Amino acid sequence: MKIFRHLSFGILSAIVLAAGSTPLSAQTTFKFDFGGGKGVPGAIPISPTNFYSAETGYGFEPGANVAMEDQSIISTNPFYFSVKLPKGNYKVWVLLGDKAGESTTTVKAELRRLMLEKIRTTPEKSEDRWFVVNLRTPKISDSNAVHLKPREKTSEIWDWDEKLTLEFNGTRPCLAGLRIEKADVPTIFLLGNSTVCDQPAEPWNSWGQMLPRFFKPEIAVANHAESGETIRSSLGAQRFEKVFSLMKPGDYLFVQFGHNDMKDKATNALETYKANLKKVVARTRELGGTPVLVTSMERKGGVEQDTLAGYPDAVREVAKEENCALVDLHAMSRIFYKALGADIGKAFQDGTHHNNYGSYELAKCVVEGIKQAKLPLAKFIADDFGNFDPAHPDSVASFEMPVSPMVSKEKPLGN
Repeated sequence: MKIFRHLSFGILSAIVLAAGSTPLSAQTTFKFDFGGGKGVPGAIPISPTNFYSAETGYGFEPGANVAMEDQSIISTNPFYFSVKLPKGNYKVWVLLGDKAGESTTTVKAELRRLMLEKIRTTPEKSEDRWFVVNLRTPKISDSNAVHLKPREKTSEIWDWDEKLTLEFNGTRPCLAGLRIEKADVPTIFLLGNSTVCDQPAEPWNSWGQMLPRFFKPEIAVANHAESGETIRSSLGAQRFEKVFSLMKPGDYLFVQFGHNDMKDKATNALETYKANLKKVVARTRELGGTPVLVTSMERKGGVEQDTLAGYPDAVREVAKEENCALVDLHAMSRIFYKALGADIGKAFQDGTHHNNYGSYELAKCVVEGIKQAKLPLAKFIADDFGNFDPAHPDSVASFEMPVSPMVSKEKPLGN
């Protein structure tokens, strides 16, 4: 017990010592003590009754059923904590665990982006971790903004509001300390459709929202994909323009479209698709970024027979013609699905969209594709990733992912 107390207060005190008494609105670093502020200078003390309000700019989201035990906030259910922040990349530090019992905590951000997976603590030892979260708003300039869909203004608003929202989930999730600071790090931008975007509710999920878990806290993942999109509609809705307005030299742009694009019946649809890909590749390079083209994963019915027409081949052709990095998720997904055999349905929620297990494995395919493409980005891959062979995926039976509170029967747009 003494070991835990020393670690908890020693680490947290060091983290918060320089905070002083600067008003929250003027700070660039934010520190919170979930042990009631017992002797920890500079941190804002948080109690179970501190719910979010516009006046304070921080607090638990409605529905949080939490209690203070020892020097931490604990719960038997998942809970959310939010902090009002402007757009940008943020490094987030969490201190997890307490000396009253064991805990296993999974942390997700915004719309269920996986940040930390199953961090275990004991009464004798707490754990602290860093991760990076990207925050955004629709605004591009005083006269331009992303054209949001109605669902992005309601069920998906957490991806667009001026708040950082963290979900703490797992077996007895236990939070002792939190630090948030602006981060000057490279960004991986994602653009695509419902198989890439941050799905707001269980049981739907995408590889894009699983991806942050597989990177070190030295790079951000900014997922600008959206359900129902084609490359042409994303250009028209200013989604690409939003990304380009933020892009810096050293950033990356991953682009995966095809499921909805293939429904275009125009005689020149495939040629227009390729031309748009080339336009995006050129613009990314003009800004000093690195474009990465991703072939679309197959549908559940595409194990033996391709369901995506000529679109994966079109992406491969553009990558070759433009000397652009390629992640062949289409090929890897078919290997993955074949390996599942009779269990293929356990990776899907419908014929196109995936559940937590399916998207987790596809995210691993993408990370393995980054390694195979020998992108400099590979240096940021998490140390515990190792290698991934889609022919030998993780066991379906042993896969565990804490279910987030938001559940919906509403299907993502597109198929």
